Amino acid sequence: MKLEHIGIAVKDLAASNELFASLLGRAHYKIEAVESEGVSTSFFMAGESKIELLEASREDSPIAKFIEKRGEGIHHLAFEVEDIEAEMKRLQAEGYRLLNETPKRGADNKLICFLHPKSSNGVLVELCQSIKD
Repeated sequence: MKLEHIGIAVKDLAASNELFASLLGRAHYKIEAVESEGVSTSFFMAGESKIELLEASREDSPIAKFIEKRGEGIHHLAFEVEDIEAEMKRLQAEGYRLLNETPKRGADNKLICFLHPKSSNGVLVELCQSIKD
């Protein structure tokens, strides 16, 4: 398991892309909409990990609710795993609460699953596995 990316909730993706491009000294490498989550994403490489900027694309999305409640900032930590279903079973057996019963398709060609923050010290944790075509 390795840190795959840090998700950051933002109000304005274009302005945040400029800010992070300046901060990191490089442009984003991908922008992608994930309609099922009501979010537009932008990815930056940061060493061996990534930064994922998340902007709500609809008012009822989890990101819109997060920003309304907490403001912009770190939304989640994502860890890459080899076998997401096995990790989900292992973590559930350890007492972690999953937010989805089966992996779903996320951004950047990944299968994803989130752990409820109440079971991980208040941190929203995402498990992700690359989809092999």
